[in-house]
Amino acid sequence: MPDAPLPVRDGLNPTRLRLPENCPSETVVDYLTSRFPDDADRLTEKITAGEVVWGDGSAVTATSRYVAGAFVFLHRDPPVEDRVPFEIDVLYRDDSVLVVDKPHFLPTTPRGSWITETAVVRLRREFDLPELTPAHRLDRLTAGVLIFTVRRELRRPYQMLFERRLVTKEYEAVAGIRPDLTFPRELRSRIRKDRGVLQAREVPGEPNAVTRIEVGDVDGDRALYRLRPRTGKTHQLRVHMNSLGVPILGDPLYPEVYDLARDDFSSPLQLLARSVEFDDPITGRRTLFTSRRNLAAWTAPHRDRR
Repeated sequence: MPDAPLPVRDGLNPTRLRLPENCPSETVVDYLTSRFPDDADRLTEKITAGEVVWGDGSAVTATSRYVAGAFVFLHRDPPVEDRVPFEIDVLYRDDSVLVVDKPHFLPTTPRGSWITETAVVRLRREFDLPELTPAHRLDRLTAGVLIFTVRRELRRPYQMLFERRLVTKEYEAVAGIRPDLTFPRELRSRIRKDRGVLQAREVPGEPNAVTRIEVGDVDGDRALYRLRPRTGKTHQLRVHMNSLGVPILGDPLYPEVYDLARDDFSSPLQLLARSVEFDDPITGRRTLFTSRRNLAAWTAPHRDRR
């Protein structure tokens, strides 16, 4: 994958497009305006201004021939988005990392209809850190500790901590109780998430998802669970809790999918990334970051919270 030859602009990376095979377009501008007809005028303006470039940084012009498989880069105009009405709290900041307490409902990175209302774009703009990049991700509906690298050269060392499973992560979740279940227990299963399908699912085969689950406290018909994932599959914690018959409260996907309006913030998923611990790849020091947030559905006194 080529590096982007255009800089971050107003917190947003440039769009990278690969020109597909078997396309009838004769020029790049023909392809772009046919693919994005609503933006045709602006795309033409950007090409005239030299703001659409090839992978080597040279400008695409109005007469540039279409080259199947080539990459072009440009900054698309971001959409106008209603603000997600929750703030990002900073837990720690130095020259290497920015560690935050992400709220529920805010995506980590641009995806789908969330572009500017994402943690990375907000933070790049607020702190003027154009190279800010997440070392890992949290689902839009999950709150808690989220780590960003500040400079480009630090991305790989911190991202590799998560890829190599050298990070100890602890989550909290509020869910119902099944008296027939005993804890602690470790769930091991194979989870598959198909493109275009909202739910992930467990399938036969070699386990690729491992979660240790403990009960931290009980209050009436619900409990506060501690979840320690050994792996990081999509929706892993939500799938494993659901497989036990105790789906996480506020989950719009498990056990059943239901529509959640974009501006409906009334019932957050009761899942929190409580802490992240690792040996810092730069300093070598053992490092622990802990969320200051609390789950709204849990009001009982919480024993042994770190």
